[in-house]
Amino acid sequence: MLEINALWGEHLGCEVGADDDFFALGGNSLIGIRIIERLVQQYGVELSVRDFYLAQTPARVAELIEQGRART
Repeated sequence: MLEINALWGEHLGCEVGADDDFFALGGNSLIGIRIIERLVQQYGVELSVRDFYLAQTPARVAELIEQGRART
């Protein structure tokens, strides 16, 4: 989880907590795609842009990653 928070913080330029909202922190489509690409590389799971945007927080994105790992 801390890795996901740090990744978001790296791209958003701020401290990020587990329940912080991507869009409230200034996230946009370009930043979202960059984060998704890194998550896919790091964790080896497929994560759609739609799922990422609907999740909106690092905690929920972590849940999606865990679900993706369980499927592979």
